[in-house]
Amino acid sequence: MTDLTPFPITKKWPAQDPSVLQLYSFPTPNGVKVSIALEEMSIPYEAHKVTLSDADVKSPEFLSLNPNNKIPAIVDPNGPDGMTVGLFESGAILIYLAEKSGKFIGATATEKAQILQWLMFQMGGLGPMLGQLGFFYKFAGSEWEDKRPQERYITEAKRLLGVLERELAGKDWITGNYSIADMAIAPWLRALDFYGAKDVLGWDDHKNLVAYLDRFTTRPAVQTGLVTPPRD
Repeated sequence: MTDLTPFPITKKWPAQDPSVLQLYSFPTPNGVKVSIALEEMSIPYEAHKVTLSDADVKSPEFLSLNPNNKIPAIVDPNGPDGMTVGLFESGAILIYLAEKSGKFIGATATEKAQILQWLMFQMGGLGPMLGQLGFFYKFAGSEWEDKRPQERYITEAKRLLGVLERELAGKDWITGNYSIADMAIAPWLRALDFYGAKDVLGWDDHKNLVAYLDRFTTRPAVQTGLVTPPRD
């Protein structure tokens, strides 16, 4: 039987089946990237709900796996070289899972490089900027009298949507073939509805993006991943 006791996180979130990959997550845009990937790649896993409360993400058990106190994180008992591996950072996990499964990371070195460039675009640009947009447009920042930060992130979000809209012209997916880059990008586009920001960004004018997100959300693996682990 696989021994996960070297990972203290399993004390707070015990594994029912320690022989399969353990996912510690919550259905945010970053969280569902990994559950979607696991579903798409048919990797057996067990999902544990880690809320965004300090009691969870700042607990000693969670910090033992991710010192940056952010979901998602994984423990894979079937890691490289027969080792059990723990990982955090959604982008790193996507690359790890794609290489583990041999899926959704390109068939050639050139395709892999193109996929990774768009994954980095999401990690370094789209995600952080749309997250700031959410703060200043929907959450606490929306109450600030100074609207310059809000205007700054609205402008940047529009620019980033324009980049994606142009790139998707004549294509179903961001690199031509469905990949981990799409699993990273599309959940953040979906978040614009939660932020109530679609109108201010002129979402409906981005016909390629509208069609892209529709294609993404109708995939069976995506539908399951979006609600794993469930919020309630």
